[in-house]
Amino acid sequence: MFLLKIFKRILLGIVVVVLGLSLVTFIVMQQKTFGRNPSGDRLKRIEKSAHYKNGSFQNLTPTDVMLKDASYVKMIRDYFNKPANNTPQQLIPSQKTDLKKLQSATPSITWFGHSSYLIQSKGVHILVDPVFSGNASPFTFFGKSFKGTDVYGLADMPKIDMVIISHDHYDHLDYKTISHLPAGTQFYTPLGVGAHLEHWGIAPDKIVEYDWWEGGKIGDSIQLTATPARHFSGRGLQRGKTLWSSYVLNLHGYTLLIGGDSGYENHFKEIGNRFGPFDLAILESGQYGESWPYIHMMPEETVQAAKDLQAKVLFPVHWSKFALAYHAWDEPIERLIKSASQQQMKVTTPLIGEPIILDKQYPQQSWWKM
Repeated sequence: MFLLKIFKRILLGIVVVVLGLSLVTFIVMQQKTFGRNPSGDRLKRIEKSAHYKNGSFQNLTPTDVMLKDASYVKMIRDYFNKPANNTPQQLIPSQKTDLKKLQSATPSITWFGHSSYLIQSKGVHILVDPVFSGNASPFTFFGKSFKGTDVYGLADMPKIDMVIISHDHYDHLDYKTISHLPAGTQFYTPLGVGAHLEHWGIAPDKIVEYDWWEGGKIGDSIQLTATPARHFSGRGLQRGKTLWSSYVLNLHGYTLLIGGDSGYENHFKEIGNRFGPFDLAILESGQYGESWPYIHMMPEETVQAAKDLQAKVLFPVHWSKFALAYHAWDEPIERLIKSASQQQMKVTTPLIGEPIILDKQYPQQSWWKM
């Protein structure tokens, strides 16, 4: 009888702890930064998509976020034994450009580290995946930006005409940044991402959502088309409720590929055959790992993707601001430059804040060799 009472008390304690953790999780998940899953008419549209099955979006080919035989023990060990140069030991250098006065006869692209950049052409200003909060996570103690990379913010931007979002991960969709954009800003996103934006106060008529291969005219001599990517989505405990995407941007006679996040797959060749050649391919290179090889490209695959796209110039992003993987912070660019040289692919490597100007200026200094 005594042992039975002890057992009941232990069981009750376990139940209380589980309920307590569940309550804490529920309360935390109510924070606005986590966004909101699609519902209502938005969900009805999603359910008609050929890429949405069994309650979530799917890649064109079966894609494991983590390898089935990945060792979680090894991953935890790797996390606590990251190389000292997983983050830079010195300030990341940058260039301060007056973006409000920047003018060029051809499109310019100014990078702010990782996957945030501003595209300007003939008075049109397009902001892509802006993250200016200093974090790539919902919590300030994780995913902090490297020292020296937060030299630009919304105050430095010209009047933004439109924002393009590739997917809803925290290093691409930042609640604090979005909530401080001027009212009336136009947004273009993959299917479902508009649910987050509406939850954050963006007017529904300022949100356009695309499925893969959908698009339209978004300005005078400007066309945007959503194209496939091999990745996943999710800001909370569920994955795949919103779509992830790359984009083809036809801008005043030039063609750019906005790559978002993607593992390597045949979709790059299909995009290249449909829309190429590209004047510039902006592709991810960084945050890869041997346990998740299908959702992020190795640097050598990034070069191959650029060749598949028939790109004249490759601009590698998704590195040099956040340490979201275990490799050295500058390993992606070193490996990519070596592979690009072997495959005769032209690469541009601007400083944060140093404009790329199509047909005129393609920075190529090895600034990371500090």
